[in-house]
Amino acid sequence: MITVSLCMIVKDEEETLPRCLASVGDLVEEVILADTGSGDRTRQVGVELGGKVLDFPWREDFSAARNFAFSQATQDYCLWLDADDVLLPEDRRRFRQLKETLSPDTDVVMLPYHAALDERGRPALTYWRERLLRRQGGFRWEGAVHEAIAPRGKVVWGDAAVTHKKTKPRDPGRNLRILEKVRGQRGWLTPREQFYYGRELLDLGRPREAAQALEGFLLGGQGWEEDRRQACLDLSRAWQSLGEEGRALEALTQALGMGVPRPELCCQLGDWYFRCGQWQGAAFWYQAALDCPEGGFSRPQCRGYYPSLQLCLCWYRLGDLERSRAWNRRAAAFDPESQVCRANEEFFAQALGR
Repeated sequence: MITVSLCMIVKDEEETLPRCLASVGDLVEEVILADTGSGDRTRQVGVELGGKVLDFPWREDFSAARNFAFSQATQDYCLWLDADDVLLPEDRRRFRQLKETLSPDTDVVMLPYHAALDERGRPALTYWRERLLRRQGGFRWEGAVHEAIAPRGKVVWGDAAVTHKKTKPRDPGRNLRILEKVRGQRGWLTPREQFYYGRELLDLGRPREAAQALEGFLLGGQGWEEDRRQACLDLSRAWQSLGEEGRALEALTQALGMGVPRPELCCQLGDWYFRCGQWQGAAFWYQAALDCPEGGFSRPQCRGYYPSLQLCLCWYRLGDLERSRAWNRRAAAFDPESQVCRANEEFFAQALGR
């Protein structure tokens, strides 16, 4: 069976660190904590929970900190988590099974990451991350922020998901400041940095600058495929917020040229036609969202509840109450606790007399 070093970077995580280590600490042989300047009891908590705590002066470079933590590992594989990540009980079982069965010549294990949860604790955004890496594989983190390791060698896809349970908001401008500092020092951004620069601008309510950055990323013709697909969706959102519906549609059609469309793209296309009052066109794309394969940045609601509920609205607008009701029931099957679906069913019962 392989052995694992858990490698983390921490700062002021005395509240979340115990929860994280309680979910994974007994599944690994070693815990490395690179502390980047905690002012609370993070160091003491880490030691009390069996971790090896090392100081690493913060230099506004997440890759540097992660590479330092990896350099201290001594086991076969390096596992990385953030302090507000956890393995839920079923995923603990899956991770233990992964350790017991993984071939020692594996270089990278990709695992699902539930990066956001809805109000009921269900995954709202899931994508794959390079979560377990062979220590002697020479892997290095790249990127001062939104850091990543490009998978290579023998790559295995596992099912032990990591769940992000954020307890406190981060500094909203931190990532943008780091990227602007990198650009100022170096004079340019890598394609991945350019992509996230545009996304940070959009999240901070600066859509025109975001559109410029995202268009620059797409025009460069480089970057990971999933980032390019997502950039089109983000660019469309930027133009929509500026009232540029024509350009919003152009961004979405650009994504259609990148291969089989994903549910998220189909839903955004459906939303565009819906906003324009083109109910048949909207229904076409919402139906497509239910039929096409999921992709890299996966929003589970786009594969079931959301397009079904929107189809309910489309057919209502088109005057077909029976079909509208059928789609409301389909949406309710995806989310039995939906208050919207219950209210709709009451409406249909009165309108249709049954």
